[in-house]
Formats: sequence, C-alpha cells, structure tokens
Amino acid sequence: MSPVVLGIDTSATVCAGLARGGEVLASGVVDDTRAHAEQLMPLVRRVAAQAGLDGLAGVDAIAVGVGPGPFTGLRVGVVAASVLAEALGLPIRGVCSLDVLAHQGVAAGLVSGEFVVASDARRKEWYWARYGADGRRLDGPFVTAPDELPDLPRVGPVTSTPLDLDAGVLASIAAGLPEAGLEPLYLRRPDAEVPTARKSTLVPPRLAPRRIR
Repeated sequence: MSPVVLGIDTSATVCAGLARGGEVLASGVVDDTRAHAEQLMPLVRRVAAQAGLDGLAGVDAIAVGVGPGPFTGLRVGVVAASVLAEALGLPIRGVCSLDVLAHQGVAAGLVSGEFVVASDARRKEWYWARYGADGRRLDGPFVTAPDELPDLPRVGPVTSTPLDLDAGVLASIAAGLPEAGLEPLYLRRPDAEVPTARKSTLVPPRLAPRRIR
C-alpha cells in the first residue's frame, strides 16, 4: 500500500492535508495569516480525523512547503513539520511552495505555455517564480515589486487568476517535486532583527546656561 503523507504549508495561510499515493485524503486551511502557531496543530488533527486516521499514527512521511513566505508564519510550519518528523521517526521532504501552486495551475488548466506563480510578500512586493507549460520551475524564486515580473500569464493568491495552495495536493506530489531542503526561503531579512550595536547609555553632559549681556 502507498505511504500516507502529511503535507504542511504556512507560507501564506495555514494549510494541512493528507494523501496516499496520488490521492488526496483530506485537506484543510485556516485563512488567519496571523495565527499560524495557534492554528496549525489543531488543523493537523482535524485533517487526520477527516482521513480516518487515529491521530498521526498512520502517517508514513511528512512534506512541508518551505516558502518563500514571510518570516514568522513560514518558520512555524517548517519547525512544526521538522519536530513532528523527529518525534515520530518519519522521513521529511521540503518543497518550494510556489512549485505546488504551479502544479495546481497546470492541473486546473489555468495556464498554457510559460507562466508566473506569485504570492504576497508584503511591503508592496510579491514572491514569484517562472514556470514552463508543464509546471517545471525555470527561474526563481524572487521577491520584487509586482511591476518587475515578466510579461507572462500569472496565477497565485495575489493575481487576477487566484489560486490558493492545497496541502493535500502538496502531500500527493511532494515526492515528484525538486527537493528544496528544510531551510525556509525568506528571500530577505526579517522585519524584526537583533540590534548589532549597543545603544549608548551615557548621559550627555549638561550645558551651562549662556549668560546674556
């Protein structure tokens, strides 16, 4: 029997799904983009129940989208998937989240010829990559202003051809996608950083009042 794969992606919304072979068993999403840590594991338990599993006991492998995506939300999914894999003794595979969206776009017949997959990078920028007609990535991923994208058809959450990632599909196709490792694809520095230089705590000298003659 084909292995059961748990798919997790938090590059945008919170997504989890299960697949056996090429068949999606269950898939779910939480649209709150600011509650990744609170929502992910309850969602994983819900999709496991929908798939008829007793918790995660029936899962054989884990696949996780490693972005690109904003720092905090993306990190939650990658870390959670890595911890689960370690705790359950399961193999884990990281894939580019845009590659999953590209596959979905081709499977849904939304594109023909070369195209671009794009998602929200905030700061008025998009994450994007360029793909061939078969959904194979040709270039990227990048983060730029939207007007810097190639003049090609576009699919993805922020485009005029909207498409949201399905973690059940991610689980079903991860083995056939390029290995992306488990290092999150931030593509730029996080918004909050540890200061590299200490601020001075010295009190500046008080100036004597100037006498007016």
